Amino acid sequence: MRRWLGGVVAVGMLGACEPLDDAGGGGTTGDVLFDRGFAFVREDRNIYVVDDDGDPNSPQRLTTGGGAYTPSISRNGNSIVFVQKSGSTSSIQTVPTSGGPVSTLISSNDTACGACTNFRGPTFSPDGRTIVFAFDRGSGSQSALGSIAVDGSGFKDLTPGNTIAYGSPSFFPSGSTVVAPAGSNTFQYNQLAFVPVGGGSPSFVSLGNEVLAIANRAVVSPDGRQIALDGRLSSGSTRIFVGNVTSAGISGALRRLTDYTASTVQESFPSWTNSTQLGFLFNDSGGDPSIYRAPVSSTASSVTLAVPSANEPFYGPN
Repeated sequence: MRRWLGGVVAVGMLGACEPLDDAGGGGTTGDVLFDRGFAFVREDRNIYVVDDDGDPNSPQRLTTGGGAYTPSISRNGNSIVFVQKSGSTSSIQTVPTSGGPVSTLISSNDTACGACTNFRGPTFSPDGRTIVFAFDRGSGSQSALGSIAVDGSGFKDLTPGNTIAYGSPSFFPSGSTVVAPAGSNTFQYNQLAFVPVGGGSPSFVSLGNEVLAIANRAVVSPDGRQIALDGRLSSGSTRIFVGNVTSAGISGALRRLTDYTASTVQESFPSWTNSTQLGFLFNDSGGDPSIYRAPVSSTASSVTLAVPSANEPFYGPN
């Protein structure tokens, strides 16, 4: 842990973790060139990054137009892909982590994908050549997974003829398979789908008894051996769960990452900082959400503050 992460915090202290710069940080040029760290959005719905060697209270802002959701960092750390929303339309866009122009790869109802809309959870392939994402095809249809080249060409429907809903995908290190939340609709992701990127039928596994559904995402660890997800409980709260995984399914039971039990605590948007640690969104009693880190072990642990006043975090590259 770097010094600015601070000490272990208790749930009752989270409300005191306020940023030093409520306006959103360091503009389009940060004090430290981004090499490795978190990408996230703030209340203004712009994309921000903060390097592990930088000041978490003064992140670098990469966009200015708002409407940004769920950023994801490329494996070489040079680019961020995210969803841009404006009214009922959405698009998948990229922006350099060093700052620069935003590029639009695909938009709602693009001729390449027909009546596609409501893009969600884009992520880069390990080789950085393609982006996989969830989308809806037409009003009232079930959601699907699609892929597109980083230059915006070659759209492909990865789940043609699907009859279920898919959420944000995550690649295995080989790049040949993605795993994504799946279920009867976007509010009930009660399964994990393992989808071959090159074609073929997905396989599905259940989540066990404790997790009723996946709230936002499931992500594979850098070594491909574990999976983390934000599981919704019967109490209505969400917790980060970790389990052993292969490209064909889960091995054994899911286990909780942290040791918090209060129903007011919400943990979501997990992202691997390395194969033994997770970063994730932590919120208690409706306060200001921030990014925290916790080690992955056989027993639940406490958390450490990483970046205050942040939402929908993604760590990279790793």
